[in-house]
Amino acid sequence: MRLPRWIAPAVLALGLVACGPPRKSVFPPAVSIQQLQVRPDGLWHLTVRIQNNSYDGMDFTSLEGTMQVGRLEPVRLHGSFKRDIPALSGDVVGLDVLPTAPMSAELAAVAAKGSAGSLAYRVSGVARARPHQDKQARDFDFSGNDWLSPVPGIPGTFR
Repeated sequence: MRLPRWIAPAVLALGLVACGPPRKSVFPPAVSIQQLQVRPDGLWHLTVRIQNNSYDGMDFTSLEGTMQVGRLEPVRLHGSFKRDIPALSGDVVGLDVLPTAPMSAELAAVAAKGSAGSLAYRVSGVARARPHQDKQARDFDFSGNDWLSPVPGIPGTFR
């Protein structure tokens, strides 16, 4: 019994396709504020956590976005850096933010309440990163919200 001529090339093609490395799933990162410190000059220094939610390591190079405190006008978040974050891991970067006067007043009111105080915040924007399996960097949208509360015993620090 003879095999049809197309079976041998089809089996060979399937074998070659199976030889390639599997592609790992890539997902947008989660971005949150791990800590906020009020500096003497009024600037806010943010420790921003980038959580790589992908099954592949990624090289992060920048964040562009906004931070909104409560229901006030958002301010710009911007930072350039180099962070190689492994799959399903996180790392932090430092960013400085110039808050508006109403934002500073809101934070001061929360600080006056002590550990009972908290302030909602929202971050959103674009993180630039290159998955290890890719040759080019690309933009990943992020959006997150949480609460900031004063750290007991450390004035001007919120987590």
